[in-house]
Amino acid sequence: MNVYDGWRIAAMLKHHGLTETASIPDADIIILNTCAVREKATNKVYSALGRIRQAKKPSALFGIVGCVARESGADAFKRIPELNFVLGPQSYHKLPQILSDPDTKLFNIDLGGLEKFDSLPQMEKSPLVSYIPIQEGCNHCCTYCIVPYTRGREISRDFNRVMADTIHAAKTGAVEICFLGQNVNGYKYTDENGKTYRLSDLIRETAKIPEIMRIRFTSSYPTEMTDDLIDMFRTEQKLLPFLNMPIQSGSPNVLKRMNRPYDLEQYLTIVNKLRAARPDIQISSDFIVGFPGESDSDFEQTMQIANTIKYINSYSFKYSPRPHTAAALMPDQVPENIKSERLLKLDSNLNEIQRAFNLSCVDKTLTCLYEGIDKTSKHLIYRTPYMQQCIVEFIENAPTMANIKITSANKACLRGEFVD
Repeated sequence: MNVYDGWRIAAMLKHHGLTETASIPDADIIILNTCAVREKATNKVYSALGRIRQAKKPSALFGIVGCVARESGADAFKRIPELNFVLGPQSYHKLPQILSDPDTKLFNIDLGGLEKFDSLPQMEKSPLVSYIPIQEGCNHCCTYCIVPYTRGREISRDFNRVMADTIHAAKTGAVEICFLGQNVNGYKYTDENGKTYRLSDLIRETAKIPEIMRIRFTSSYPTEMTDDLIDMFRTEQKLLPFLNMPIQSGSPNVLKRMNRPYDLEQYLTIVNKLRAARPDIQISSDFIVGFPGESDSDFEQTMQIANTIKYINSYSFKYSPRPHTAAALMPDQVPENIKSERLLKLDSNLNEIQRAFNLSCVDKTLTCLYEGIDKTSKHLIYRTPYMQQCIVEFIENAPTMANIKITSANKACLRGEFVD
């Protein structure tokens, strides 16, 4: 979501006559687009602001947009008095106001809805992989999560406007569409005639666009994985056989304290339905270790579910108390050293599962999407249908989509050669 927001901010500034520079001392406006999902991310924002304050020229405007702006509010100006603007994740379309009146302090952290999507100019050229937000916010209120505070309650975008953005992306260079949302598979839009659209409808319509070869979505919530959406994996070949479906913990006790309204049996049932619909589908997940009250037994259940599902790629973090969340006030906070030990153990296990899957791809031919040239300029990077990085020898005029035979693998990536 933040990558998409960054693209739209850049397009907006270009529309107002600015050009991008990689040099802070040369910049006339410097924008930090921020994430507040973990405490470490917030701390890094203020550390970066301190460095920018020293490096920028005196006349340059600088400030923050996004979730840290919403989290910090007016306190951001107290911490960094030189800030010119603090704009929440649904207010960054107001940046032109600071361009027209540089002497003012621009502050807006309102959860105004979806107007930013309609207020911003479209990008003239879309990347091969284009992100299309379809909803903002989340209604699930997990006890550890700051998103309902920073992004607000769930709002789904107008179906026709989402499709207009998708068609624009396809006509200006996109080959893959990734639908975005804090609770993306909770998308539900009812038009003025009473017709309700779901994520499955967006996938079905997008698959009809000739330029689009691959479709995926993130991040999904287990209980929103409805049968109509599962069936898309059976019927629509452009939908990649890869799904991020966070479980967070393998312990029923921890899931209950997290306010995650599913049990392991329900989760496994969904996975089995997905595999019945698309036998080659692979699952990734998110994990939190060291949640308040997590015992050794709770943690071992997380290790067990990872081995049962065999997630091919996962994101695991130590629990981080966030303001405005119930978990931050819970008793039995887990000591930091135990969190670190558990994270190391889980990561080691997940890495071995990922290595085993990558090795299972050797000698297979996969249809991959071009991503770019590596740092050495000697190799090209592609992405498999399972989002693995695949490295091949450099050739001129590399194809956007290519059949690549996998010749070797490790836990981090694959190597291969062009089949044709």
